[in-house]
Amino acid sequence: MTRKLDFKITDAKRGAAFTVRIVTRAQRDEIVGVQEDGTLKIRLTAAPADGQANSALIKFLAERLGVPETAIEIVAGKETRDKWISVEGISTAEVDDLLKPDPGVVEGD
Repeated sequence: MTRKLDFKITDAKRGAAFTVRIVTRAQRDEIVGVQEDGTLKIRLTAAPADGQANSALIKFLAERLGVPETAIEIVAGKETRDKWISVEGISTAEVDDLLKPDPGVVEGD
């Protein structure tokens, strides 16, 4: 039986906010799925050192959401795999629609 997992997005002051767990040094940048706690899991090719993964995450999300990189902020978790993201100028419905898992991705991490 397949269980639907809800991607938890909340309204922020001028946009949307959500949690992300990143896996670094992956083969490609991709959205894997939603964890049981509602956190979006994303794989990135970047290394975690020197803020590379944070920069890659912001660029990846900006491209997927169609917003400038300056509209995305890592509010918490800059030094960890688990991050709280805020995106200005976008609704929670738009985020939910645009951040679907990539087709054919199999979660194995």
